[in-house]
Amino acid sequence: MFYLDKYLITYYILPIKANFVGLIKNQIIMKKLTISFFILCMGTFSLFAQEEINTNQDTQDMPEIYFENTTYDYGNIGFNSDGLCEFTFKNTGKEPLLLTNVKASCGCTTPTWPKEPIKKGDSGTIVVKYNTKLTGAFTKTIRVSSNAKTSLVTLKITGTVVNSSSEEKRN
Repeated sequence: MFYLDKYLITYYILPIKANFVGLIKNQIIMKKLTISFFILCMGTFSLFAQEEINTNQDTQDMPEIYFENTTYDYGNIGFNSDGLCEFTFKNTGKEPLLLTNVKASCGCTTPTWPKEPIKKGDSGTIVVKYNTKLTGAFTKTIRVSSNAKTSLVTLKITGTVVNSSSEEKRN
């Protein structure tokens, strides 16, 4: 019986225990290697992702946008009439002005703007078309984004679309 116990322990139990301990050690080593590799990759990517930011840029050299008027009042405008208005602006800065985006507050207002840079001292025009098939009073905003010192300017249009038949009844 002693021989059988010694035989089982020597050839079956000890190798299983040794393999089990070896597997646990291998798993710990693999976890450490994986974590180390992940940290190394993140460190490398973060080094290449750094962007140089020039905080000492002289703001006097930047373009500046100046609007003659930032509001346009249509007053009473007829149903289905021409809903166009224009906002004229000037680049009063020292660098070219680029309008990056001009967005209306809703789909009933459509702005059109120059896509090319406006040189210093030059002027440009943003044309806004309001859908006059919608009756009633309205107030809409148009947000102008640019590379100017004042990078965001809000324009406003207001008015009332009147039905031509109701206007005739008043007269």
